[in-house]
Amino acid sequence: MSRAGERLLKYALSFPETAESRPWGETAIKVKGKIFLVMKDEDGLKVSVKLPESREFALDRDFCMPTHYGLGAKGWVTAQFGPKDKPPAGLLEAWIEESYRAIAPKKIVAALKSNS
Repeated sequence: MSRAGERLLKYALSFPETAESRPWGETAIKVKGKIFLVMKDEDGLKVSVKLPESREFALDRDFCMPTHYGLGAKGWVTAQFGPKDKPPAGLLEAWIEESYRAIAPKKIVAALKSNS
């Protein structure tokens, strides 16, 4: 896994009640059984997240597109980078947090806000 991929995976797993699984040959990070991040890190990095607030901003980036399989219509965005690209880790972390907050149960998000 690339350094950027390892950083994003560690960041996603730092949120409460998260777990990692590997369906479809990709890494999926879930909160309470619901996926909030799908990542593939081989021959480049690919990250898919749900962005209810910043979707349009994200889609203005050259490296982003609506996620396939009909998920794009539900607010999911995929960012894709080549093997030699340097992904904007800080921006991707912000998007991972937005996706987590969109998917996590309200009780967990409320506890997260009170600890911030």
